[in-house]
Amino acid sequence: MKTYGIIPSRFGSSRFPGKPLAMLAGKPLVAWVVEAVKRAKSLDEVLVATDDDRIADAVVQYGGKAVMTPSSLPSGTDRIACAAGSFADDDILVNIQGDEPLIDPSLIDELAMKLKLEARWDMATAVTPVKSAADLAAKTVVKVVLDRFGGAMYFSRAPIPFDRDKEPDLASGLYVRHLGIYAYRGGFLKRYIAEPPCDLEKTEKLEQLRALWMGAKIAVVRTTDEGIGVDTPEDAERVAKILASRAS
Repeated sequence: MKTYGIIPSRFGSSRFPGKPLAMLAGKPLVAWVVEAVKRAKSLDEVLVATDDDRIADAVVQYGGKAVMTPSSLPSGTDRIACAAGSFADDDILVNIQGDEPLIDPSLIDELAMKLKLEARWDMATAVTPVKSAADLAAKTVVKVVLDRFGGAMYFSRAPIPFDRDKEPDLASGLYVRHLGIYAYRGGFLKRYIAEPPCDLEKTEKLEQLRALWMGAKIAVVRTTDEGIGVDTPEDAERVAKILASRAS
């Protein structure tokens, strides 16, 4: 069994072109992400999956390993499967967002160990509490409903679960937001990328709904750390200050 940490990274971005190479506190964003992911103790190999030579060169310059993947791949999930190459069914592949330089390495370890220790799960992902009514209503915030065993029942951009009789109690523990990190069991990942998008996925624009539609069991790990993604130049400035303060 081998455990991969794979970071999909593309140059194109509608809101922030060239984002992976944006300089934050003296290093490109992608280098900060690689550095954080390498601190996870459970990973045997850390790869950046990219379709851009400039990103690959930056990764290598800062001591990382890049794998070139075709631009035609439809999703980051396909990109991580391509980057890993001939992985085994019992291998574990952790998909880490390429715009999360402040990712907690212990969360990566927790997701990987969930699959290593509990054979019933096909995938694992993470959630954090919804903290405001605005976040609960926001279409950009993905919510998750869990079962009694800590597995995902459904993901939605809608405010779920919906309280019929009163305002939702955000302190109840029922309302959690999804974080964009996934761990896949190798055998399931092969089946997943061979399956075309289902109607639920196309409606909500959420890839993970394909896995539930296929009957997958998705373990959900709770964390209090929301992380800070870099989606805009303004985000980059904010995160750069945090990274600089940590280094000083």
